[in-house]
Amino acid sequence: MANVGVEAESSWLSLMAGRLKAEKYQLVGRHSAVKKCSWLHQSLVHGRVCYKQKFYGIQSHRCLQMTPSAYHCTLRCLFCWRVQPEDLGFKSPPETSQPIKTPDDPDFIVEESIKAQRRILSGYKAHENLDKARYEEALNPAHAAISLTGEPTLYPRLGELIEAFHRRGMTTFLVSNATMPETLLNLSREPSQLYLSLHAPTKEVFQRVCRPLTSRGWTEVCQSIEAVKSFSCPTVLRLTLVKGLNMSLAEAYARLIARAEPTYVEPKAYMWVGFSRRRGLRYEHMPTHREVKAFAEKLAELTGYRLIGEAAESRVALLSRLHEPLKVKAG
Repeated sequence: MANVGVEAESSWLSLMAGRLKAEKYQLVGRHSAVKKCSWLHQSLVHGRVCYKQKFYGIQSHRCLQMTPSAYHCTLRCLFCWRVQPEDLGFKSPPETSQPIKTPDDPDFIVEESIKAQRRILSGYKAHENLDKARYEEALNPAHAAISLTGEPTLYPRLGELIEAFHRRGMTTFLVSNATMPETLLNLSREPSQLYLSLHAPTKEVFQRVCRPLTSRGWTEVCQSIEAVKSFSCPTVLRLTLVKGLNMSLAEAYARLIARAEPTYVEPKAYMWVGFSRRRGLRYEHMPTHREVKAFAEKLAELTGYRLIGEAAESRVALLSRLHEPLKVKAG
């Protein structure tokens, strides 16, 4: 594997960009991207919706899936379906705290992301099963899921980006891998809902499964977990469960949940798709919905949270101290 230095950086970025284009990402500016969510297609053509609509009221056909950090992440999770530099033959150095050296303007990213979504949608005009009313609504996204690929907290103007979406009357979900606690604590604007991905119950499991690029990865995750309580918006701990890797030690997960006191906990199954299949994982690592639900019920017993929702088609359960989830509103 080639080391990524100053001379090689443009080479691997070019390869990454080419790979993302091949996977039908719409590239935006220097470091952002948009991609059609499969649930947008399902909603427009088959009338089926994502669990986020079922739980939180997010309309699947009006959801814009984007990232302001398409090429950079602080982790190399074994189960991640996205392409990583190592998958293309490059060995990344430890990420700096600010790998995006020349950030694009937040309003530019928002405007171009919406244009990219409309380009994606343009191909549906002739689809025989298209719900035309939903299609017209979809042309004006109402929600931005700031996740997709990479780690969005590496974009240095993240609070301004959230604000730019909110000025358009859109709601936002920010999904972070929890390795940038200072960024989370210093956001100039909170999202409509914050997701923190908690992929391991202990440092040992985290090191083995998430493969952080810095020695402080687990410490930073713990700091982010503590920071959850400081947010006024609804918060979520997302547990991506992989059989044989991180789907154990429920008591350790429960202790972390108690420290965070999130509004919700979402235990969700790892899916055997994308580049995760090239990193030693097998179909058998993918838990069934029944197994996810059983694990969620164990967490409920340990934390005092209750099971208030589930979506078998997405293999996800929803835990909360609330009796029913709150419908997300624009910030």
